Formats: sequence, C-alpha cells, structure tokens
Amino acid sequence: MAKMTKKHKEALAKFEKEKQYSLTEAIELVKDISYTKFDASVDMNIRLGVDPRKANQMVRGSVTLPHGRNDRPIFAGRRADPAKC
Repeated sequence: MAKMTKKHKEALAKFEKEKQYSLTEAIELVKDISYTKFDASVDMNIRLGVDPRKANQMVRGSVTLPHGRNDRPIFAGRRADPAKC
C-alpha cells in the first residue's frame, strides 16, 4: 500500500467519518481539506429512501452541463485541429 503524505494525513484528521454533515458544512469542509492545485471533482452519495423495484418510485433524470460541449476536443492542454479529428 502507498504511504500517506503529510497533507493527506492532515486532511483526514479534519473530518469525522461517522458524522453526517449538512450540505453547507460538507462543501466548506471539502474546500478546506483540498490540497490539489486544480479544480477537483466531488462525488456525492444521497440516500433517497425509495424502492427501485416499484415502478412509481423510480428515480430518473438528466442534467445539462453549464458549458455544454466544446467544439474541438482538448488533448494535453492543447486544442486539437478539427481537420485531424
């Protein structure tokens, strides 16, 4: 197993695993313990309390991303030439 870094240990010490945080507390905590130099993503698990086997309790939806799709793909920080794509 990989050795934990000093920043990783500090981040783990700042929150309790068993505590349930409110959304605002969780956002503040994530911003506080982030030690990366880029915008990181955050995964969120939500317990909805529904039974997916029942047809009237199915959870479905879609999300529109704020910036849509780029017209040209980006590879390694550079825009690709559309003629080569």
